[in-house]
Amino acid sequence: MKNKAIGILGGTFDPIHFGHLIAGEYARHEFDLDRIIFIPSARPPHKDNVNVLDSNHRYNMVKLATQENMFFEVSTLEMERQGYSYTVDTVKYFATRYEEAEIYFIMGVDALLFINTWKNLDELIAMCKFIIVTRPGYELNQNDQCFNNLPSNFWESIEFLEIPGMDISSTDIRDRVQQNKTIKYLLPRLVEEYIKKHNLYKGQNGND
Repeated sequence: MKNKAIGILGGTFDPIHFGHLIAGEYARHEFDLDRIIFIPSARPPHKDNVNVLDSNHRYNMVKLATQENMFFEVSTLEMERQGYSYTVDTVKYFATRYEEAEIYFIMGVDALLFINTWKNLDELIAMCKFIIVTRPGYELNQNDQCFNNLPSNFWESIEFLEIPGMDISSTDIRDRVQQNKTIKYLLPRLVEEYIKKHNLYKGQNGND
């Protein structure tokens, strides 16, 4: 069966947690997507000079976190790419691979605030639509100066998706590990066990 709509959910996933998984599943259901592709980034350009956990560990954790959902898959595309990982290059790859499918790029509203810095935004808009994940009660100010000079058709390519408010972040999880606090129920059990087995985030800051 051919895919009619594909969701792409990228991130450092350092580590992946329930907020990421809920965003993927809600997007799949609300927009009738055939699959959600999680893409751990190797070297995000906006996080240069930041200590990010080894990509193989992050990939393994995403695989463990998504294995129970038949609509989720994980791609090593950005891990295998040389140099920086740009969204436009990633979307172009999947637009070519799934020529007849509509591509949706899923991201948090925090990333939206920096979208005017993204590479080749005009080209990206032509290839995909955006699903912006927000929390209950959030209101976006489209007149904010960070949205100045965006392409005229930008807002036409965006869909907003409200998910349950969960005060979970990768930063908080890493901090809790460093402080020997529990991280149970913040992320899948298998990911928690993987972090403990490999002694991850001890004395290492990482990134979201």
